[in-house]
Amino acid sequence: MTGASDLRHFPSADGDLAYRDTGSGDLVVLLHSGFVDHRLWDDHVPVLAERYRVVAPDTRGHGFSANATAPFRWADDLAALLRHLDAGPAVLVGLSMGGVIATDTVLEHPGLVRAVVTAGAVTGDFQYTDPWHRELQGTMARALETGDVTAWLDAFLRLVPGPERTADDVDPDVLRRVREMALHTLSKHGPDEKNRLVRVTGSLDRIGEIRVPLLAVNGSLEPADLHTAAERLADAVPDGRTAAIDGTGHYSALERPDAFTRVLLDFLESLRSL
Repeated sequence: MTGASDLRHFPSADGDLAYRDTGSGDLVVLLHSGFVDHRLWDDHVPVLAERYRVVAPDTRGHGFSANATAPFRWADDLAALLRHLDAGPAVLVGLSMGGVIATDTVLEHPGLVRAVVTAGAVTGDFQYTDPWHRELQGTMARALETGDVTAWLDAFLRLVPGPERTADDVDPDVLRRVREMALHTLSKHGPDEKNRLVRVTGSLDRIGEIRVPLLAVNGSLEPADLHTAAERLADAVPDGRTAAIDGTGHYSALERPDAFTRVLLDFLESLRSL
């Protein structure tokens, strides 16, 4: 896995934001899920970098990026980085939280985005409705409030197999990687720290504003309400489509990186004719 020595740093208005930058060609930006960092994409970057310039940032408060000391929005941080790189418009590829950042950014800064890929995500307004996810989210929130790292991590890692499997059904290396990244991000924060994130709201009602190609790709084992919402998102976009990675849950990109990369490369190739 990559480490701090492989990273560049963008001096934002509120501390340095870390990112990996490799390859050449059209810009593809890989946006990680919550509580982890750019290393989520370690299996994908070398393959993509053979054809594209690949940037994998650490979201503020995650990985090797600065914590927030003032209110901020994910989309504005990413827009500032894209302007700093001066290489767009970019194809934004995001898993979970990263997918929300991608849709936030195309809605708030459309001129910087060439296309969007969401995985395990729709927009920031989407909420799981099934009891399993709602119970798990409550457990994680209570553990964060009390600073119980063990309880939080146990609950967080349950997201990898999801409701239909157990940890024994998942490659132990996937769980190890998620655990390592999550512990690193969590070590940057304390239970009394103020959450300075300002969320983009009303995004589901605005998906008709998205005018660039969009792919919603999800693990086949994700809950039905996410697949339904992904179909709604794709249907609302003039060039929207969906795909599924068989036998995977929320972390489809980690569980089957080769399959995920193939789907992504096919989508990127389709953009060449536009």
